[in-house]
Amino acid sequence: MVYRNPAPAPHAWRPAEHPYYLHAMSDLRMARAYLARPDYEPVASDERRAVAEIDAALDEMRRAAIEDGKNPWQGEPPDANLPASDRFHKAMSLLDSARRDASHAEDDPWVRDLQHRIVHHIDEAKRATQQAVADALR
Repeated sequence: MVYRNPAPAPHAWRPAEHPYYLHAMSDLRMARAYLARPDYEPVASDERRAVAEIDAALDEMRRAAIEDGKNPWQGEPPDANLPASDRFHKAMSLLDSARRDASHAEDDPWVRDLQHRIVHHIDEAKRATQQAVADALR
């Protein structure tokens, strides 16, 4: 009988080398909380689209084993009395921060590919949030 060592994983993720992704996850979760309240019909579809993109970015991070042990769908809810415009502005600020954290220079091609996908989802969430702001002002 011949025993073989298992093939190495295609990529070994080292979270200590990429702490900013954990910061980005935290910001994305909070932005999601601000946007996951489609209570104003003119912007509900934009909010749902932004939340879906945030979820996609978080899923990319989880698939890469970037994990901080927190449930992305639980957390401290934002102030329920905040006007929609304030919620959108806070969400945009958090999305901007998450994008900065996820955009650090990367040498590893695997991490660069992951980074591009994450940043794409963040950018799409920002576009949907900007559209929600525009729709709310009509």
